[in-house]
Amino acid sequence: MGEKMSDPTVENTESMMDKITEIIHNHEVSSSESESESEKYLPSKKSRLFGRQKPVHHVLGGGRSADIILWRDKQTSASILGGVTVIWLLFEWIGYHLLTFVCHALILSLAVLFLWSNLGSFVNKAPPKFPEILLPEELFVRAALSLRFEINRAFAIFREVSSGKNLKHFLMVIAALWVISVVGGWFNFLTLFYLVYLMMHTLPVLYEKHEDKVDTFAEKALIELNKQYAVFDEKVLQKLPKAMNKAKKQH
Repeated sequence: MGEKMSDPTVENTESMMDKITEIIHNHEVSSSESESESEKYLPSKKSRLFGRQKPVHHVLGGGRSADIILWRDKQTSASILGGVTVIWLLFEWIGYHLLTFVCHALILSLAVLFLWSNLGSFVNKAPPKFPEILLPEELFVRAALSLRFEINRAFAIFREVSSGKNLKHFLMVIAALWVISVVGGWFNFLTLFYLVYLMMHTLPVLYEKHEDKVDTFAEKALIELNKQYAVFDEKVLQKLPKAMNKAKKQH
């Protein structure tokens, strides 16, 4: 019996399939290597405003207060904003004084409750039940401790800035105080307080809705400010000690 002859067509087909398989394998290896290399150069996680790493709701303390600020409870948020707006209009437009407003509010509340308590039986309504309100001591202690901490921190910042060790912080504080003084000259204290409250009640929810755009813009603005400060530092701030030393030598 002679040996079985191999079909050259089959051998060529198998050789071609081996080559295709090898090419595909090499392509997959190279693509995976290129992906691993490209991961090294991918930008890091998007930086958030003020270095924030947690959601806005968590930064604001969470709970019901954060829900009100971020308008999760729209009815309560709108009621508070409307009440503060009415009070501001009473003081600013009608010319109410604080003591007069408090007295009139107490007179109205006491009169309504007194009449309700005495006339409720005539209209078949139960008299109002007055809850016993006792403010916890812990609340005032925590508020006093928080106020003490903030005052001590303000004193520490004032001492650090006035010591002359950090010119950048000194210029930033001076600029912030100057801006506040200018803005304060445009409005009285009550209007300024109302505008600050209005911003605190509306800006967080707007930021939460458009945080990606705001963070991108803030990052670009911060980079530009750092560039401008570097130029100012090179042309002005670094020359101040030399000029002061030169003036001392001349005297």
